[in-house]
Amino acid sequence: MLTLASRIRPLWPLLTLLASAAMLAAAHLYFQRFLGLQPCPLCLDQRNWHWGVVALSAVSLIAVRIKPGLVRWAAALIGLVLLGSLGQAAYHVAVEHHWVTAQCDVRTAAGQSLTFDVNAPLQVPQCDQIAWQMFGISMAGYNALISLALALAAFAVALLPERKA
Repeated sequence: MLTLASRIRPLWPLLTLLASAAMLAAAHLYFQRFLGLQPCPLCLDQRNWHWGVVALSAVSLIAVRIKPGLVRWAAALIGLVLLGSLGQAAYHVAVEHHWVTAQCDVRTAAGQSLTFDVNAPLQVPQCDQIAWQMFGISMAGYNALISLALALAAFAVALLPERKA
C-alpha cells in the first residue's frame, strides 16, 4: 500500500480530476442526453460537488508543479470535497428510500429549455423516486460509493508515509 500511494501521489490531482470529470460526463452525456433522464434538484447538487473536485484538482495540478511539497495538502483537500460529495449522495439515497423527507425545490438543468407552454404538463423529476438503478443501487448510491472510495484513497495518498528506498 505504501508503494502504491507513493507512486500515485504526484499524479493524484490529475486522477481525481479525471475521475470526477468522468462522473460528470456520465451524468450529463449518458444519463441525461442519451437515456433522457432529467436530473432532480438533489442530482444537480451532487454534480456541483464533482465540479468542485474538478476545479480543486486543476488548481492543485498547477500548485503541485510549482511546489511539489503541497501534494499531500492537495490530496487532503480533495478528499474533504469528496467527503462532501459522499454526504450529498448519501442524503439523496436516504431521500430515495424514504428514510428522510425532503422538499425538493423546482430548478432546471443547465441547457434545458426555459420556454413555457401553458398547455404542457409541468414535470419536474422527483427527488424521492429512483430514476435508474443497477443491482439495486441507484445513481446516487453509485455516486456515494465512488465518492467514498476516492475520498479514502485521497486520505491514504495524503497520510501514508513515503516509500523508503
